[in-house]
Amino acid sequence: MEYYHYILLSGAFAFILSFVWLIYTSSTSRRNKEELPTTPSMADNQTADRALQMSQNRKCQLSKMAETADIIIVGAGVAGSALAYALGKDGWQVHVIERDLTEPDRIVGEYLQPGGYLKLLELGLQDCVNGIDAQQVFGYILSMDGKNCKLPYPLENFHPDVAGRGFHHGPFIQKLRQKVASLPNVKLEEGTVGSLIEEKGTVKGVKYKSKAGNDQTANAPLTIVCDGCHSNLKRSLCIPKVDFPSCYVGLVLENCELPFSSHGHVALADPLPLVFYPISSNEVRCLVDVPGQRVPSISTGEMARYLKTVVAPQVPPELYTAFLASIEKGNIKSMPNRSMPAAPYPTAGALLIGDAFNMRNALTGGGMTVALSDVVLPVASTINALSDALYKVFGKSTDPAREEMRQACFDYLSLGGIFSSGPISILSGLNPCPWCLLLHFFAVVTYGVMRLLLPFPSPKRMWIGARMILGASGIIYPIIKAEGVRQMFFPVTVPAYHRTTPVNLAKENKILK
Repeated sequence: MEYYHYILLSGAFAFILSFVWLIYTSSTSRRNKEELPTTPSMADNQTADRALQMSQNRKCQLSKMAETADIIIVGAGVAGSALAYALGKDGWQVHVIERDLTEPDRIVGEYLQPGGYLKLLELGLQDCVNGIDAQQVFGYILSMDGKNCKLPYPLENFHPDVAGRGFHHGPFIQKLRQKVASLPNVKLEEGTVGSLIEEKGTVKGVKYKSKAGNDQTANAPLTIVCDGCHSNLKRSLCIPKVDFPSCYVGLVLENCELPFSSHGHVALADPLPLVFYPISSNEVRCLVDVPGQRVPSISTGEMARYLKTVVAPQVPPELYTAFLASIEKGNIKSMPNRSMPAAPYPTAGALLIGDAFNMRNALTGGGMTVALSDVVLPVASTINALSDALYKVFGKSTDPAREEMRQACFDYLSLGGIFSSGPISILSGLNPCPWCLLLHFFAVVTYGVMRLLLPFPSPKRMWIGARMILGASGIIYPIIKAEGVRQMFFPVTVPAYHRTTPVNLAKENKILK
């Protein structure tokens, strides 16, 4: 508690320095990239929304004029289904093409932050979490070295129904698709899109293979690609720089109680965190983060041995028996932990959203919240930056400076009050302000350095403190640069593409006049 005044004063100073650095970086980046293409992202979602807000008469005339859909959506996952429903409710003729309409079975897409639930409410899709045994979650428990830090969501000013939700991914997706299929002006079709149709630099539609195996084409003035992390179309619309820092191994723990009910649990284990959250009334999802791109083989039993010998001793005692039972049951799944900053370039007639456009570390469970926010209003940059920064901070290291940073972050969050509610509001999607993220990040650094220097600094402690500052800067600044300084902190200064619908407006205007 005696460090509060140091945190506030030094944090404010660090914040001012960061602001100056960001202004400088922004202007330098703009000069260096003037000749490089930048693009519609759903950071340009607001512009896409404006593009889609024609008058009803104009839409009717355009539909009569054309024999095609108004909009093609590639993918019917979280982002694609939510967008199709929103556009369909507004009266647009929407053609959705999804590779596989059977119920998916995945170990991700099972946690929805409170901010994501608010987006469901805005879209009228909140009933999609009903009837699937979804569990309300009211915050996180952060565990380290036998100590627990409770991080409740700041939900005091929201309706009691607003909370995080844990559930099985497949039933939730099917509920979204049922809502889409209920609209008469939305066509939901199973098919595999192979490529975009381009004419003179403008996307006019897609080529796809129907469920029956027939080659088909679909045309529309606007094509929105949201077919997930495995998208084969994103290379046509962005420069995908995908990072694979680790792999997640997923287990379902049955008939067990979390140490703190209705909370997600993150254990800062060695070498990487363990994540637990409820996905039904009697099941808990466990995600084990395994470093590297290659994990021990599941089929040979090597993975089971790794989980029993390396991971099990670090599992909370309340979950230990269920963890071992899940390993013996053998239903072990794995997936790469992907991170991909947005790097689009302008392509008239097309947009990217969801994981096809941008991915962040899965540690904070922000993927579906970002996907739904893409449909309503973009807040991806803040969640992306926080996810990737926390992942790097929480990983165990042999570097004393990194370990001090890890401990400082845990203790800072343990202070409670604004020191915990501020970061958790960002993580939950309730507060998309990037300046708050930057302020809390450097407040953590300042807190850690002050602990080293007080009451009496030593040369060794001063050296660790200096390296801690450099290490923290090396974590946050590349993440901000990858997200885009202007896009993240000064979005109103970013040129807006597609301020009008990406069709041949000159021809259309002549017809409508």
